Amino acid sequence: MREFRGRVAVVTGAGGGIGRALACRLAAEGMDLALADIDAAALAETAEAARAAGVAGVRVMTQAVDVGDEGSVAAFADRAFAELGAVHLLCNNAGVFMGGRMWTRPPADFEWTLRVNLWGILHGVRAFVPRMIEQDADGHVVNTCSVAGLFVGPGAAPYTVSKWAAFAATLSLAQELALDGTRLGVSALCPGGVTTRIHESERVRPAALATEPGEDSAFMNEMIATTVERGIPPREVADRVVDAVRERRFLVLTHPEYAPGLPAQAESLVAGRLPGMPDFEWG
Repeated sequence: MREFRGRVAVVTGAGGGIGRALACRLAAEGMDLALADIDAAALAETAEAARAAGVAGVRVMTQAVDVGDEGSVAAFADRAFAELGAVHLLCNNAGVFMGGRMWTRPPADFEWTLRVNLWGILHGVRAFVPRMIEQDADGHVVNTCSVAGLFVGPGAAPYTVSKWAAFAATLSLAQELALDGTRLGVSALCPGGVTTRIHESERVRPAALATEPGEDSAFMNEMIATTVERGIPPREVADRVVDAVRERRFLVLTHPEYAPGLPAQAESLVAGRLPGMPDFEWG
């Protein structure tokens, strides 16, 4: 999808961070926007920023959405197509972080991260992609996975499991759309450290899935906070996404230093060895 102006983009998790940066960059490209977030106040701030950054006449629609709820996402999709007429770019971007070891964290931690990080993508695909295919126009789907969906680091099992699942879902989607000969491209966005509020994910956690923090989860939250502090600005991620959509690039890395780790990991797996643990940003 090379042409952006006059087309329509959907961004979930648009209340801040990468989602807000995507909204502003896509508005600057001349795209109309359908923006979603569970935080209505933050979403309103993004809408204002996107209108300020956008070209004259850009339309911005917002809706408070829980991406883990199929009905909430379906209602958002219905409204987006009804009010904006079409959807050409779908950014399933909403995500949360939860650290801790696999055997110490309670099931609710895994349920929450999978609900947002995996089911948020699945609900988005099911609600939007069939109608995007029927449009028979060039389009693209960008799923925000994570570098943690490519490399496993210790101590963040709920997050890592959800992000590997998100990457698998994205790869499956890309292969299926290509096999069916559709005009939709797919990108797996795998950010490293970015200056977002992902280390503050608990602020949007449903009360029904609340758990008590443990030493392992608290430690990993501190590590993520350090990674965020040292990270790149979200606008750089948005720039990479726009380039990837235009080039129909599947894998989008925000930090080129991760690229050599992919063949090294593959070599370990082919040899039957446990891949080495990456040190990520904190060294």
